[in-house]
Amino acid sequence: MELGNKTRIKEFIFQGLTQSQELSLVLFLFLGCVYLTTVLGNVLIMVVVSWDSRLHTPMYFLLRNLAVLDICFSSITAPKVLVDLMSERKTISYANCMTQIFFFHLLGGADIFSLSVMALDRYIAISRPLHYVAIMGRGRCTALIAASWLGGFVHSIVQVALLLPLPFCGPNVLDTFYCDVPQVLTLACTDTFLLEILMISNNGLVTTLWFLFLLVSYAVLLTMLRSQAGEGRRKAISTCTAHITVVTLHFVPCIYVYARPFTALPTDKAISVTFTVISPLLNPLIYTLRNQEMKSAMRRLKTRLGPSQRE
Repeated sequence: MELGNKTRIKEFIFQGLTQSQELSLVLFLFLGCVYLTTVLGNVLIMVVVSWDSRLHTPMYFLLRNLAVLDICFSSITAPKVLVDLMSERKTISYANCMTQIFFFHLLGGADIFSLSVMALDRYIAISRPLHYVAIMGRGRCTALIAASWLGGFVHSIVQVALLLPLPFCGPNVLDTFYCDVPQVLTLACTDTFLLEILMISNNGLVTTLWFLFLLVSYAVLLTMLRSQAGEGRRKAISTCTAHITVVTLHFVPCIYVYARPFTALPTDKAISVTFTVISPLLNPLIYTLRNQEMKSAMRRLKTRLGPSQRE
């Protein structure tokens, strides 16, 4: 594979989500509301978990980290998409494109590793309930979260390191609304077949196997819960179901994007919108609407703030 040393083009041009001005306005309003709700919903999770001492447990400590990741991940693409929807010319510089790819994979990788840590947390809570607090202490949770971010950083560095040496001499039009490896790689002025195979193996294959491993893990947990009874069993099943839903929403779009040849398909943009903008919104909805402890904590916070507001 012959690699060049110079990057000739200075910017990429996005084709965006649509060329229709009317549809652009509709999408701007819709995606703007989704992004605002995503930020507010995840900030609410962070505030409630930090404020309510009853939620100072390993599971909610990890959930707060996931909320931080969701805010950051959606902010990598959503603001730029909103600006471009109201712009005639949608461009991004080469440097900013590489920066977006770096943070996109940093936060996306950390997100996936964090979901794995949350699965481990549920396994320990169900299999060793008497030792759960001792095993998943604050120090260990902090170390696991740091390891998740480090894993995302290493994954992201690999992606960018493989892209930077490639020459880009035109064309520079990306049929998408954000920079990512599959779209950018196809514009390189060199044979990228081997590199594409490497990235599919690095991203798609690993993600698929990891997803199957997590599903099997949750299946084992649900099987273990069959031998239990009472309110604890119902609560654990509800928590595991919420986790499975979130894991599926994260992994399935990833597998669609990265576990196949990097050729454009008609459904790519819809999947990308779901992946980058919609999915971070669903996490707070799932974890709050299905979680009685979170709903009770929010009611307590509302009650606590109510009198002071009236004063």
